[in-house]
Amino acid sequence: MPSLELWSSALVARRKGLGLTQQQLADLSGVGVAFLYDLEHAKPTVRIDKLLAVLEVLGLKLELTEGRGPIGIDSKLTGEG
Repeated sequence: MPSLELWSSALVARRKGLGLTQQQLADLSGVGVAFLYDLEHAKPTVRIDKLLAVLEVLGLKLELTEGRGPIGIDSKLTGEG
């Protein structure tokens, strides 16, 4: 899985490639500049609705794909063992 730093640098590159300032992207996305700062600096907790709004303006999308499979939980933790 890509690191948060890789994702954030890709977002910065896209924004700059489109010739947008943080303020312009914030205005177009309906988010605050502080949110974009956090997003572009790989803050590990951001609101998904705001992230999706930013991605839409940048012409990007978030896509989920199947990974390695579900994780297992030790039966001792579930009380079943």
